[in-house]
Amino acid sequence: MKFRKKPIVIEAEQFFIEDWVKAGEPKPVYKERIPSQGIVKYQLYIDTLEGRHEVTGGDWIVTGIKGEKYPVKDEIFKLTYEKVKE
Repeated sequence: MKFRKKPIVIEAEQFFIEDWVKAGEPKPVYKERIPSQGIVKYQLYIDTLEGRHEVTGGDWIVTGIKGEKYPVKDEIFKLTYEKVKE
């Protein structure tokens, strides 16, 4: 069996680390300190309905049909979504 995704309109914005830091690190993206051989590293993540997912620069943060947020890699976003004319 094959299926096609229903055509729904979503909200999304592309995530850039520099903009996030300048804006005061607003939600829904959080950072977690990761110990790594004496070097301070941070992992950026977003809480989704399926659990915690890593977010990296250039990812899109999509708001789903129930208001949930989740990250989508830029390459997948461009293959899956197209801009809606308003």
